[in-house]
Amino acid sequence: MKALFSRACALAFVASLAACASNPASRGVEVTRFHLGQQPIARGQIVVEPINPAAAGSIEFRTHAASVARELARLGWTVVGTVGQSEQVATVHVDRGTRETLQRRSPVSVGVGGHTGGWSSGVGVGVGLGLDSLLGGGSCEVVGTLMEVRIKRRSEGTVFWEGRAVTEACVGSPQAQPAFATQKLAEALFRDFPGESGRTIRVE
Repeated sequence: MKALFSRACALAFVASLAACASNPASRGVEVTRFHLGQQPIARGQIVVEPINPAAAGSIEFRTHAASVARELARLGWTVVGTVGQSEQVATVHVDRGTRETLQRRSPVSVGVGGHTGGWSSGVGVGVGLGLDSLLGGGSCEVVGTLMEVRIKRRSEGTVFWEGRAVTEACVGSPQAQPAFATQKLAEALFRDFPGESGRTIRVE
């Protein structure tokens, strides 16, 4: 079962990136979510932590965490600030770069209900791809932003919900700014929570 989830997650993630490629300057967000089908998902105290512990003190992570925390609070969780204080944990990873860079950094092993693999660290930069700009016509440098969130039980490490969202925008545009992009990704990830498991959708 874990292997099946792993293969499904990986295929859906690649599919979401391929969908972005067909419309690279879209303002939309490609979202894929997986869960165990438990209804409803219990709310309680939850803490937001980085997938990579070394990022915990960075300004970038605090921005990402704030976007995710707002959505969790909206859905009924009580977000706490002390690591280790809550049974539920939302781990967050955000990466930026070209579509090809994000594909290379995709997880080796993922899967709801079991141990999940890590991400490569680092931030990429946009590369001029000669693509139609968001404003129509011409070309622009395109940067992609990817967010992954996993919600798990601390005591046993079981992931019971995870989602990935990818968006692309022209470098220098308001949509490409990290704070704007991560808020947009978080809102798309948690829209209609928990979402349909295993399906990739576009959220405008």
